[in-house]
Amino acid sequence: MILYIFSYNVYVKTETKVYIVNSIVWLSLMMVLENIESVCPTCYIEGIIQKIDAQVIEENKKVWIIKNCEKHGSFKELYFGDVNLYKRWMKYKVTGHPVSDVKTSLFDDPTLYADHTSQTILTNLVVTNRCNLRCSYCFINAGAAGSVYEPSFNQLRTLMQQTRNEKPLGSKSIQITGGEPTLRSDFFDIIRLAKAVGFLHVQVHTNGLKLAENIEYCQRLKDEKVNTIYMSFNGVSKETNPLLEQNKRALENLRKVNVNVVLVPVLIGGKNIHETGKIVRFAIDNIDVVRGVHFQPISFCGRATTLKENERKSQRVEYIQLIEAIEQEFSGLISRDDFYPISILFPISQLTESVTREHHVEFTPHPGCGGSTFIVMNEGKPIPITRFINVETYIKFMNEQAAKTGPLRKLRLASAIVKNINTFINTEKAPQSFDMKQIARDSVTVGNEYALRKLHHNSLFIGMMWYQDLWNLNIDRLQRCVIHYTTFEGIIPFCTYNILGYGDKIQKKYSISVEEWEKKTGQSLQDDMA
Repeated sequence: MILYIFSYNVYVKTETKVYIVNSIVWLSLMMVLENIESVCPTCYIEGIIQKIDAQVIEENKKVWIIKNCEKHGSFKELYFGDVNLYKRWMKYKVTGHPVSDVKTSLFDDPTLYADHTSQTILTNLVVTNRCNLRCSYCFINAGAAGSVYEPSFNQLRTLMQQTRNEKPLGSKSIQITGGEPTLRSDFFDIIRLAKAVGFLHVQVHTNGLKLAENIEYCQRLKDEKVNTIYMSFNGVSKETNPLLEQNKRALENLRKVNVNVVLVPVLIGGKNIHETGKIVRFAIDNIDVVRGVHFQPISFCGRATTLKENERKSQRVEYIQLIEAIEQEFSGLISRDDFYPISILFPISQLTESVTREHHVEFTPHPGCGGSTFIVMNEGKPIPITRFINVETYIKFMNEQAAKTGPLRKLRLASAIVKNINTFINTEKAPQSFDMKQIARDSVTVGNEYALRKLHHNSLFIGMMWYQDLWNLNIDRLQRCVIHYTTFEGIIPFCTYNILGYGDKIQKKYSISVEEWEKKTGQSLQDDMA
């Protein structure tokens, strides 16, 4: 615990004299929760990546990151708005095995950490930086960049194969992204290629404009076996979401062809945070086609690094703000206690590996990367699965089972689950249509991915992932990143790609000028605009 005090002089003036009274004031009482490493934001803006020491502290029931640069002074940024949520999530911090295929530095920059310790759970593949919109918060924009990044079809094959070859386990899920990936004329060939090289789950991140234009386009997505559409969806009103009507038309088309959708709102303080709960409500109203909502609080990367401090702090959104908006909308039917970090699933993947003797995806992201829950509908009301599953008891049981050795493990595990399942699942509170017992068995005997897909199709996923930026960067968290870009310079963690400008450098290195692209293709970049 650190107690900050400071002294100052108070000047008291009378008719004849001025008296100086020395006073001591207690300024702040704070608790150091973690010693971490970060970077100096101002050094980066000046062109240097400077690693500096930092601390995670508790102050006034909130959690902050504080750090000091010898050249540019101190920085203090909000990390968690509720210390209790922080402490509950951090209980599930785990460390995976080193993954040498994931780069920890590029372009002669200093190495921020020795080994990456998380496998690639989701591969991001940027197929173009062209877009038909100009969103202020977007990481990638050909119009602003002044050049076009668009790998050839054969280059995309190489990039896909690179992450499929990752050791000890190749990536199984890919997100085809941009820019706006649907602008590519060979877009459906790219989807087909992803399936051909072995990706089991293919999702497309899009603004939905093409999908709203006609149902035939959506039918082609279905025919090519796209698993999920990640669609930008920033609010339920025209003020927060100018594309609302196009989003609704896209949803209707996808509903008709039976393609799943995850809504992806970028939350910005003072703009759309007040509609967070209403977005969840919208998803529930469309639960037959919407399988999830993945909230992404704004990350101040790229052009957003130039915002003034007061602008940044007013637009900053952290987890508890997001959750409180949901709590308010649903009057306690969904609460902060229903959300857990993804790393809580790590013991299940460890147990599955020991039973099947095969590598399985390890869920090892840092708890600060976000939390999620699943809800099911019962008599018109949303019920988080945490209301009929004692998640912490279940994980404790899995840890105990993982410690056991000996022959016939799969048979003994199945027997143990049947025997103990009522200690962590309350079947009386669970909707009868929801067979959580079978999902629990599948998670161990078949694998996390299969069980989560089955769970996903019987519920609505509500998740949140707050990507880091220069002010709140925690290198310990970066080291555990599970969402990676596959690039011409190797496999790169999401936050490294965006925070440290590696994505910009790679795209600039492998781009061509707008003029050259227009001459080569016979198209005009202006024609991309919606």
